[in-house]
Amino acid sequence: MIRTRPTRLLCMMAALTLTMGVTALSATSADAKPPATKNVIVMIADGWGYNHVDAASYFEYGKPDRQLFNRFPVELAMSTYMAYEEGHACSGVGYDPDAAWADFAYVTTCATDSAAAATTMSTGVKTDSGTIGLDIDDQPLVHALERAEERGMATGVVTSVQLSHATPAGFVAHNVYRGNYADIANEMIYDSATDVVMGAGHPFYDDDGLPQVPAIPKDWRYVGGDATWWDLAAGTAGGDADGDGFDDPWLLIDERAEFQGLMSGPTPARVFGVAPVEDTLQLNRGGDYLADPFVVPFIESVPTLEEMTAAALNILDDDPDGMFLMVEGGAVDWASHGNYGPNASGRMIEEFIDFERSVETVVDWVKRHSNWGETLLIVTGDHETGYLNGPGSDPTWEPIVNNGAGTLPGMEWHSPDHTNSLIPLFAKGAAARMLRHAADYHDGVRGPYLDNTQLAEVLFTAIG
Repeated sequence: MIRTRPTRLLCMMAALTLTMGVTALSATSADAKPPATKNVIVMIADGWGYNHVDAASYFEYGKPDRQLFNRFPVELAMSTYMAYEEGHACSGVGYDPDAAWADFAYVTTCATDSAAAATTMSTGVKTDSGTIGLDIDDQPLVHALERAEERGMATGVVTSVQLSHATPAGFVAHNVYRGNYADIANEMIYDSATDVVMGAGHPFYDDDGLPQVPAIPKDWRYVGGDATWWDLAAGTAGGDADGDGFDDPWLLIDERAEFQGLMSGPTPARVFGVAPVEDTLQLNRGGDYLADPFVVPFIESVPTLEEMTAAALNILDDDPDGMFLMVEGGAVDWASHGNYGPNASGRMIEEFIDFERSVETVVDWVKRHSNWGETLLIVTGDHETGYLNGPGSDPTWEPIVNNGAGTLPGMEWHSPDHTNSLIPLFAKGAAARMLRHAADYHDGVRGPYLDNTQLAEVLFTAIG
């Protein structure tokens, strides 16, 4: 359907012109004129770094660089630091390549959080910790997804964690604090023009995909509260997404078969998909949290990220104007944190491989239903988590040890939290060449890199 944005976006775009200054990549040369891009797909493995990629490749293939995205024509690094209030010890620090490789501990300070990182990737503006869709002075910014809606494109966000968590929120919503889950969910549901929202956070299920006992919802926050949930269930939730003066209600789905049923064939216009699980699709299931990958059986009633991605693509590709889709493998980050004691190496690799299958799903969709001339696919992260390195690291950086396919590689975690490391970025599509021109920084180990603000500039230019 043809979309026009409500007045709210037009006002916000005026603010963006003053605050953001997103350019049409003036640094690009004449021979790199941005192509018209029908479909823009951004895939984020939350928390990934170079050694996460290596560890997963060794476990799955017994060799490095074997994932499909390793064969993409564009491979760069990206800096992820956030903004800090004036006077903070990290204010103005950014990322210094020389310092990063001179001191093992350098990247363990001044790291971003997911809210600030997602907001910057989506808007092009650095902001501070916990902030969603606002600048450091709490002024609203325009998301690339909103610009896509203005152009008439269908839009969506998909995640393996709660659907109103920091990264999907950072591409859709505007809020002073990422923890205001109910407010963020309600903005997504009632105020945004987004067509697909999918993720975890079901109020009636626990982390093993079992109904809450007693049957009283444990947590309504991620779906906007009990009143919002019943509006969704009744098919009455949703504002005017296409600007025609009439509300466009969501179709609520929450069974795996329903997600699978939307992977092909006719689809409704708007889908709000809540997987029947509390926090994450699989990461927080019971059993030995520190077991090797795939030893603990998966929850069969919960859709995979791959299935949700396929469903989202099938819904959004009905729009002749194209789509903007963000897919997050959010639990790569969760497994890489030290929140459970030792970082969960096995479950990190499980989550990484589920994300990898989702990338393969997108590539297959492009081959079947689009082409690389009209589609831009970017695969990256929002920051590194866990400071993953090989055994014996610190004060030097030792490589991950390849123990062969099907065996957990040798690896050590050196932080329980996020780091300020450069992270990998892979891209494919005619518009991907803009990323090469944007990568005007250099790291002695990682090579050319761009900042996440520049990633946003490419997104805005590709969208038009």
